[in-house]
Amino acid sequence: MRRLLLLRHGKADRHSAGGDRERPLTRRGEEDARNAGAFIRDLGATPDLAVASNARRAKQTLERALEAFPAHVTHVIENTIYLASADHLIDVLRQTPDRAHTLLAVGHNPGFAELATLLAGAGDPAERELMRMKYPPAALAVLDFDAASWADIRPGAAQLHRFVTPAILRGELVDDPD
Repeated sequence: MRRLLLLRHGKADRHSAGGDRERPLTRRGEEDARNAGAFIRDLGATPDLAVASNARRAKQTLERALEAFPAHVTHVIENTIYLASADHLIDVLRQTPDRAHTLLAVGHNPGFAELATLLAGAGDPAERELMRMKYPPAALAVLDFDAASWADIRPGAAQLHRFVTPAILRGELVDDPD
C-alpha cells in the first residue's frame, strides 16, 4: 500500500516584496500547518518522505507540520511543484522512491485540488464532495493506493481515507474563505 498526504500550504500573506514565491505564512497559517501535522501524527501516518514546493509558504508549512513528529522526516524541496498541473504532479509522484510508503507533499492550488480529485476514485462521498468543492489553505487529503510502486499510480486508483480542512480540525462547521 502507498499513502499520499496532499497538504495545501497554509494561509499566506497576500503580498511580499519578493513576489509570489516569497509570500510567508500568516500566524494562522503556521497554526493550521501545525494542526495538520498533529492530525497526521495522530492518524498514525508518519511520512517516510516529505516534499514541498520551493515557495516560502510551502516550505514553512512543511516545517510547521513536521514539528509534530519526534523523529526526523527526510524532506526535499521540489522546484517543479510550484503551481504545477495535476498531470505534472502525477509525473512527480511516479518518481517517488519505493522505499517511501507514505509521502507527504506540500504545494499549491489549483494543482493539488485537481490532483486529489483526479486520484480519488473511492472514499466517503461527503468527504469527496467537500474536497471537490473547496480545498482551502492547509487542507489535507489522505489518499491510499493499492500499489506496489509509486510508478503504478493512476487516476481514480486512490481511496480517499480522509479529507480535513483547518476549520474541521478546529471543530468549526464552516470553513473561512481563503
